[in-house]
Amino acid sequence: MQYWLLKSEPDEWSWTDQVAIGERGEPWTGVRNYQARNYMQQMRVGDLGFFYHSGKVRSVVGIVEVIKSYEPDPTDPTGKFGMVTVKTRCSLTPVSLSWIKEHSMLQMMKLNKQPRLSVQPVTKA
Repeated sequence: MQYWLLKSEPDEWSWTDQVAIGERGEPWTGVRNYQARNYMQQMRVGDLGFFYHSGKVRSVVGIVEVIKSYEPDPTDPTGKFGMVTVKTRCSLTPVSLSWIKEHSMLQMMKLNKQPRLSVQPVTKA
């Protein structure tokens, strides 16, 4: 199993929206960065990911599970990018970016090194 962090602007797709979808899950569309795309191609059914609110909130707010592997993103007219489908696993007490940055055990997270990357791996540790 692999672990991920998936970022979303709460005004576009919030944790509340994700929870409301329920078991059927939601396609993670709209990713237009090649490195994020490459990470999504590595995702497998059963992988878990932190759901991260970007923008003003900047917090991990929940955990999602990949329920459908990488496939073409119908919102991409170029056909270069794809998506995975994720469902809600559980809500978390928000963990802020400032808290993550303050804790030495989390300093190696890509979130600290590539804060703009919308999909990124997370180690088990």
